[in-house]
Amino acid sequence: MIVSVTSEPLDLAAHEAAVADPRAGAVVSFQGVVRDHDGGRSVVSLDYEGHPTALDVLREVAAEIAKDPEVYAVAVSHRVGALKIGDVALVAAVSTAHRGAAFAACGRLVDEAKARLPIWKRQVFTDGAEEWVNCP
Repeated sequence: MIVSVTSEPLDLAAHEAAVADPRAGAVVSFQGVVRDHDGGRSVVSLDYEGHPTALDVLREVAAEIAKDPEVYAVAVSHRVGALKIGDVALVAAVSTAHRGAAFAACGRLVDEAKARLPIWKRQVFTDGAEEWVNCP
């Protein structure tokens, strides 16, 4: 299982490989990508800062999803540091026997990570203004 909070670029293929299982008929993955806008404003960059407990929280979230009897494997990582437009900030992958369960489990994994992770995002806009968002 891959579970990490890192300043290194995230590798979707590595996460998908980590959840590979011969019983799995479905692997669903997700990439959260830095976009160039938010709330009608143009974004030029952002920074993620994580609390020292962020990795422990992410491990808890992954373990909760992995407890689902339909889930074979889980992998999830969140990037911290300075990111540019197009960079991947979050990667998640889940394997199950069937696609419906895989989509549901991956969705829960992403939603819980976003809701509970003590990681804060500072957005910088084209006009030079900035704001902190997504603080749990």
